[in-house]
Amino acid sequence: MPESLPSEREYARSLDTADPLARYRERFEFPRQDDGSSVVYLLGNSLGLMPESVRAAVAEELRRWGTLAIEGYFQGSQPWYTYQDSFRETAARVVGARPHEVVMMNSLTMNLHVMMVSFYRPAGKRTKILMEENAFPSDRYAVASQVRMHRLDPSSTVIVAQPRKGESMIRTADIEALLEERGEEIALVMLGGINYLSGQLFDMERIAAAARAQGCVVGFDLAHSAGNVPHSLHDWDVDFAVWCTYKYLNSGPGSVAGCFVHERHASNHDLPRLAGWWGNDPAIRFEMRESFEPHEGADGWQVSNPSILAMAPVKASLELFEEVGMEALRRKSVALTGYLETLLHGLASDRFEIITPGEVEARGCQLSLRFRNGAQKVFTELAERGVVVDFREPDVIRVAPVPLYNTFDDVWVFVDELKRALIG
Repeated sequence: MPESLPSEREYARSLDTADPLARYRERFEFPRQDDGSSVVYLLGNSLGLMPESVRAAVAEELRRWGTLAIEGYFQGSQPWYTYQDSFRETAARVVGARPHEVVMMNSLTMNLHVMMVSFYRPAGKRTKILMEENAFPSDRYAVASQVRMHRLDPSSTVIVAQPRKGESMIRTADIEALLEERGEEIALVMLGGINYLSGQLFDMERIAAAARAQGCVVGFDLAHSAGNVPHSLHDWDVDFAVWCTYKYLNSGPGSVAGCFVHERHASNHDLPRLAGWWGNDPAIRFEMRESFEPHEGADGWQVSNPSILAMAPVKASLELFEEVGMEALRRKSVALTGYLETLLHGLASDRFEIITPGEVEARGCQLSLRFRNGAQKVFTELAERGVVVDFREPDVIRVAPVPLYNTFDDVWVFVDELKRALIG
């Protein structure tokens, strides 16, 4: 976006008029204020809005359950037994994978544990796990617990990549230098695709290459990047990745999560893993054998029968992504977040700073604002004015204009209300 743009609301509305994706906003349900008007919802980085098609999708599976009962697993246009096959290719395209490398199962942190059972195998001096500063707490807890299961001490086993003094972005070159220096100690590189707090988009391709050059296993938590920015997990040679579907993928609170396992591991039956009947080879699954024979590909890491009622919203939401495509979403996202950044700079306020990188290639749609004082008060005032954003202790407000349903007018209203809150 240009450094300076008209600040009038009419300009924002003209951008919406020209937006080829504007029509998709009507396919989502928005929370309402007391007067019946929609809130300005800029919190898709915590919970995406509900696609209208989800109601019919869930109702259909309820109908099939009621009319078919057990036969629903094998009868009808979309039997439950192979349910996720109907959207597997779309899910794979969202993260740049091959279809057999992706499976929808469990929840995000559970999938992280499942993956670390297989891919965190400390041995000899190679015991360390590399994470980023301010990784999401659930990731930190999961990593620490896995480390303890190997009778190691997290305080000495987890290496934390940090920004340079006075900076909020962790430089890719510094991660590469750390891997060059300590790579022989590192068993697993476990980073977020986008850091939840700062909004920094990591250069996953460069980091994966640097890590694998040192013999490290590479995994990413894509909770804040899946559905937000394009990925190429297969081509980047990532070992595994996990993500939730309730943020940018709009599949509902606590919805079924995603998991990627690179195809080079597909036939490695020697990898330790948590096993369950649903991960068994479907060709012999009903033979009820004593021995476990894993399904080829990511499906071999399934443990349990997936919830169809929880998968139906995933299917409905991914149908929208199939229509639009990640490249088109990314183009609008760059423009939308660039417009937000321009308007924020136009406030010329010393009350806050944007800690998300200014470079387009180093961020998704989220901008994080660090306040010097009064962040909680500003957040509360915005909420009272019908603007939904996110506050993280002690001083950060996160704003995420989602290209699938947010508008340039939403961005304008947020900045206008922020200006009023700062004055107040």
